[in-house]
Amino acid sequence: MVYHIKTVADYFRWRSSKPSHPLVGILDYESTEALPDYSYDGLHFDCYAVLLKDAKNCKLKYGGGEYDFDEGSMVFMGPGQQVEISYDPDYVPKGYALIFHPDLLLGSTLGRKMNTYNFFSYSVKEALHLSPRERELILSVLDKIQYELEQNLDKHSKNLIVSNIELLLDYCLRFYDRQFLTREIAHQGSLERFETLLSDYFTSGKPQEYGLPCVGYFADKLNLSPNYFGDLVKKETGYSAQEYIQNRLIDVAKEKVFDPQKSVSEIAYELGFKYPQHFSRLFKKRVGHSPNEFRMLN
Repeated sequence: MVYHIKTVADYFRWRSSKPSHPLVGILDYESTEALPDYSYDGLHFDCYAVLLKDAKNCKLKYGGGEYDFDEGSMVFMGPGQQVEISYDPDYVPKGYALIFHPDLLLGSTLGRKMNTYNFFSYSVKEALHLSPRERELILSVLDKIQYELEQNLDKHSKNLIVSNIELLLDYCLRFYDRQFLTREIAHQGSLERFETLLSDYFTSGKPQEYGLPCVGYFADKLNLSPNYFGDLVKKETGYSAQEYIQNRLIDVAKEKVFDPQKSVSEIAYELGFKYPQHFSRLFKKRVGHSPNEFRMLN
């Protein structure tokens, strides 16, 4: 059974608690009087959730991957996302949850930039792993938010709460950049597999079967969410994943254009284009010449 979190109060109710503000709340799992109802095996979010867990033996499953949601890790959920949950018998909840409704962000700078925080659509196994010092910093920002929630609301309250949420998310963005660097060896392995998959894609019949290579296809093969995969490629190569794929597509197209036995239409279909004119348009945009002009020049 899936528990639907439509409001901040719904999440707190699942933890047998109540928020002090209708649109935002911080829940300390250890201060919760009762354990959550374990009859639910999944959560569906219509709110944003930033979860910092300090206890072992809780598992979340999202996007086809399972992750041991253990000590010092953060997971981010956005509206429309659903996760499966499971617990070991000796699981004792520990950590914090920041839950806020999209309506809290209306008219704010943060509301206009939420789509830049790609980690809200990373899969759970791509959680953010904090160092002890990073964890302390995150907790200090949560304390500031909690302080505001405990005060009588005034004209400054919303701005201060939202500003501190933005600060917290900006720190998480920095920490994810650090994680990309510190996990460079693992990421290089993913990029090498991506290179192999990309080469295999063009040397097989996959373009005719699946069409043009897309980011989602390779992210799925690497068991990564599209956004996390895209950020990884961008950090390592300087190109977006789509740009990187298109660069390789053009390199392969240049080689094929040299074959005088093949027409431009045949090459276009081999590469996965439905319409030859789309291939010719992209080729000229990227190379500066049409396929036929490029063939004559070389």
